[in-house]
Amino acid sequence: MVVLSVENLSKAYGDRTLFEEVTFGLSRDDRVGLIGVNGSGKSTLLRILVGEETADDGRISRANDARIEYLSQEPELDSAKTALEVVLTGGPEAFEVVRVYEDACDRLAQNPESEELVEKVSRLSEEMDRVDGWNLESEAKTILSRLGMHESSKPVAAMSGGQKKRVALARALVRPSDLLILDEPTNHLDVDVIAWLEGFLAKRSAGLLLITHDRYFLDRVTNLILELEDQTIYRHRGNYSDFLKSREKRREEMQKREQKRAQLAKKELEWLRRGPKARGTKAKARKQRAKELLNTSYEVEERSVEIDTVERRLGKKVIVVEDLEKRRGDQPILDGFSYRVDRRDRLGIVGPNGVGKSTLLDIIAGRLEADSGSVERGQTVAIGYYDQQTESLDPSIRVHDYVTEVANRVPTSDGWMTASQMLELFLFDKQKQWTYIEKLSGGECRRLYLLRILMGQPNVLLLDEPTNDLDVDTLAVLEDYLDDFEGAVIAVSHDRYFLDRTVDHLLAFTGGAEVEEIPGNYSYYEELVEEKRRVEAAEARRRERAKKEVEQASSSNDDEGPRRLSYREKQELSELEGRIAQIEERLASIDDEMVEEASDYEKVAELDTEKTALNEELEAGMERWVELSELAE
Repeated sequence: MVVLSVENLSKAYGDRTLFEEVTFGLSRDDRVGLIGVNGSGKSTLLRILVGEETADDGRISRANDARIEYLSQEPELDSAKTALEVVLTGGPEAFEVVRVYEDACDRLAQNPESEELVEKVSRLSEEMDRVDGWNLESEAKTILSRLGMHESSKPVAAMSGGQKKRVALARALVRPSDLLILDEPTNHLDVDVIAWLEGFLAKRSAGLLLITHDRYFLDRVTNLILELEDQTIYRHRGNYSDFLKSREKRREEMQKREQKRAQLAKKELEWLRRGPKARGTKAKARKQRAKELLNTSYEVEERSVEIDTVERRLGKKVIVVEDLEKRRGDQPILDGFSYRVDRRDRLGIVGPNGVGKSTLLDIIAGRLEADSGSVERGQTVAIGYYDQQTESLDPSIRVHDYVTEVANRVPTSDGWMTASQMLELFLFDKQKQWTYIEKLSGGECRRLYLLRILMGQPNVLLLDEPTNDLDVDTLAVLEDYLDDFEGAVIAVSHDRYFLDRTVDHLLAFTGGAEVEEIPGNYSYYEELVEEKRRVEAAEARRRERAKKEVEQASSSNDDEGPRRLSYREKQELSELEGRIAQIEERLASIDDEMVEEASDYEKVAELDTEKTALNEELEAGMERWVELSELAE
């Protein structure tokens, strides 16, 4: 079923064309990732699809009664409502019944003597039964909780920007739809929440169109990539990994066509210069052909950002942090934290939102004072701090002036580059360099902010959520730059791909004021966390079972002495050891198969279901193995 179709869609702002005569269709089976460089018009296209903005030309058609849900980058919510009320407002009848019931219950709690409210709640309870509102309310609260909004009664007026985005995302997920459109849904989400969202969307039986910079997310959720480039849409079947191969093949073919065109054009020019005497139809046609060859180009415009600055010399002493203590009100954030930054450190900082990751960066950078402890910075240290505050960019300043406030030129491995040349490498052409910042997209502002920091030639980089709002091509080149960067890098990020690609050890905020140092990248850390959860769950179930056995034993008058393994239990223990080994081996092979079959959505979903079942069996098996092993001893 085709939910939405687009024909010859065009959009421009002044003399700048975003896209022209774009045509594509979306069905309920499509899981689509929309990618392109910042400023290419991705978010604009989504707004046009949902009717929040108009196209200059073209047509958009929807299937009859098709339901489309949309999450914008900056959703507007009613500040007078609570999180749950936002999720349940404006949907089908069942949503309204649940919302009214919740409101009546709240008022009854404030005025329990009101017979009118008692009668109303009773009547609404029957309505809740009719529309299955109890399950809907539970689902809404569950999704809010899984997205990190545990207080469903929290008013919008008291929420941060990230919390509002999560509430708006919950609203889009709960409402039934034939096509779900999401603009940067992973921003402001913890890595655990992103992993849950991946699974939720992968199992959802409806169409999906999303913009995200999270490449693991694109790889695991999508089966189609739409690439917005050169003012048009390129369609690539498969996930993000398939897209990279397909794009490379397309660009190679375009280069071959350009070489062939250039050769033909050269021959035709030679023919024209010889000045043939014939003036017939064939000669005129050949002249026209030569003109077309000269006016046509198949060259691929390079969209990548190349960074080639030379950082300042860094001495042996970089940054030494000792016994840091920091509290936020009564809540401890850091408690005796110490760390020594080395010259080539590649350190990632992970943990839930609000635990103090950005606070630690602020203290290291000297923007914030700790309650106690010390931070010593070497004399040669030049910190470049890429934080989340791009909204502080003065909109009345021109792009070129914003960069030259730091430097007019920077040294590179080949000599020097002017600010204007650096801007061009960062995809700001001559015209855009003299544009005011207020006319840039959010992603373009982030890219400009990054350039300004690198113009300062830092030798220590502090990166706070560097992947937010940057396009995937820019991220890939930033990662390449960090490979060659001679200084230290400390990055706070929820982007698992970025962390796997750039860091070699982590600081994990595990709760309270505890910070644990973990060797390896994020995938290794994820394996450790998953293993710890399995062991803790098995241990909890074992303790519960042991408690019940003790209670049963104490209620019995029989004194049979310490219990030993029966013959059947010995057999069970032996079989369990073999089965656990089989499960662990199969789980490893499933991960490999999911990578190989990434473009086959149904196969990936089938493997994911098998993986979940095996993990559950493994947990139960581990618990029983521990129990029988203790009896055997």
